[in-house]
Amino acid sequence: MDSKKYNNTKLGIGIFKGILTFIFLFLLVSTNFSRIIENYLSIFSTNNYVVFLSFVFSVGVIFSIIFFPLNYYTDFYLEHKYNLSNQTFFKWIWEGLKALIVSVVIGIPIMLFLFYSLINYGSLWWLPFAILLFVLSVVLARIVPTIILPLFYKVTPLENEELKYRISSLAKEAGLSVENVYSFDMSKNTKKANAAFTGLGKSKRIILGDTLLENFSLDEIETVIAHELGHYKKKHILKNIIIGTLSSFLTLFLIAVLYDVSLKYFGFADRTIVAAIPLLSLWAMIIGLAQAPLTNMLSRKYEYEADNYSVTVTNKPEVFSNALEKLNKQNLGDDNPHPFVEWYFYSHPSIKKRIESIKKHFIYEG
Repeated sequence: MDSKKYNNTKLGIGIFKGILTFIFLFLLVSTNFSRIIENYLSIFSTNNYVVFLSFVFSVGVIFSIIFFPLNYYTDFYLEHKYNLSNQTFFKWIWEGLKALIVSVVIGIPIMLFLFYSLINYGSLWWLPFAILLFVLSVVLARIVPTIILPLFYKVTPLENEELKYRISSLAKEAGLSVENVYSFDMSKNTKKANAAFTGLGKSKRIILGDTLLENFSLDEIETVIAHELGHYKKKHILKNIIIGTLSSFLTLFLIAVLYDVSLKYFGFADRTIVAAIPLLSLWAMIIGLAQAPLTNMLSRKYEYEADNYSVTVTNKPEVFSNALEKLNKQNLGDDNPHPFVEWYFYSHPSIKKRIESIKKHFIYEG
């Protein structure tokens, strides 16, 4: 099946990229290469922050060069091979450049504060940095729908009045006041379809891809939106914020401890040595590998709960099941992945299991 081959190819390349990243970072700090880069950059500036940013930029450029062929293959070639992309090569490059610019604008202050914390807070550097990440996550949740998303897509108010009414009714049922319902030109890049509930406070809004609006019935879209609102009703968003914050603090604490323990092993005398910084990423990758299945297990639990909420509030189990199957087919998802792959890598249950769960808990009409 094309869907299984497509997903297995992307998964295999993703795993390979992760292994390659780990090997490169390990070689960077276990050889003299990171020290050579730092020493070379120190010739041009005596300011530690300038050297640090230059080091991060240099390593980033090296990574970009190494991974460009793989990124091209997975993000451009494969998407066209399986007829999922609407992008030309130059549009793909342009979208990537925009994403890079946004990442740099957001990432530079984060990187500078990380280095500032390492210099000024000693072994407790992780605490102010974790606080910054929490504050930044809240700020980004507020500005992504209103500032960042429009940089990539044309976002317009939803024109279909009947659909707007249905969505408003669903929102009220979920205890949520959402006046902002928008569509965005997802089709400029892809044939895939999606919808989401996004934002915090006054920036809360429901967004629907034009590919969803064009290929799904009003009943099907209604059940999909009900699923998204189910995450709010079941307090998944709040729970994720709490769990994510605690996890972030714990993860950074563990990284700080392991970083200090490993410095001498790699021949670094101090945690503020620029050449040692890649060690932080190494430990973050290792901890991330351990966390991934636990995070995904919780996410899949939330997805089942949101599915049940959607069917309960709309009373349309067959319609929702059909919508899930259509979404999976349009997005070329693997409806029955290997059990281990689903357990470790999937944040959503497979479509097969989601539909089986709906059939188990709800009676189909007819």
